[in-house]
Amino acid sequence: MVSGTLPGLTGIDHIGFTVPDLDQAHRFLIEVIGCEYMYSLGPFQHDDDWMREHLAVDPRAVMRQLHFYRCGGQAIFEVFAYEADDRRTEQPRNSDVGGHHVALYVDDLDAAVAFLRERGITVLGDPTASSGPSQGQRWVYFLSPWGMQWELVSYPDGKAFDRGAS
Repeated sequence: MVSGTLPGLTGIDHIGFTVPDLDQAHRFLIEVIGCEYMYSLGPFQHDDDWMREHLAVDPRAVMRQLHFYRCGGQAIFEVFAYEADDRRTEQPRNSDVGGHHVALYVDDLDAAVAFLRERGITVLGDPTASSGPSQGQRWVYFLSPWGMQWELVSYPDGKAFDRGAS
């Protein structure tokens, strides 16, 4: 393997994820997370192997629609809804291969947690204070209505590694 960096990399363009219900995801992203809805595309389907070649899904899968959202003036979420005979519907855990979460920075973690709980969002435990290089950070996980893992993080005074301490 050749070492080095990806030529021309300047940052993250978007994060894409698949949901079971686009209307439910839309309400969550707009009303809870505070994203800005941008636009939708679709449907997409092909009678050849295009879906397998380009997206690594069943060749007869149908992407009913995808929606784009801007969050915090920068991050863009690309949210898909598929129909496919072989699709899995269980959410991976963090410990599973392919497990993942989306972390959002907030200025006031306690206010954000209270906001989520007031709206009936499942918050996993209480905020945790990090240690070591991440000292100064607090975080907590929460679940979307369809079970996807999200995280809130806050470090208003920076983290230890930013201050040259560990």
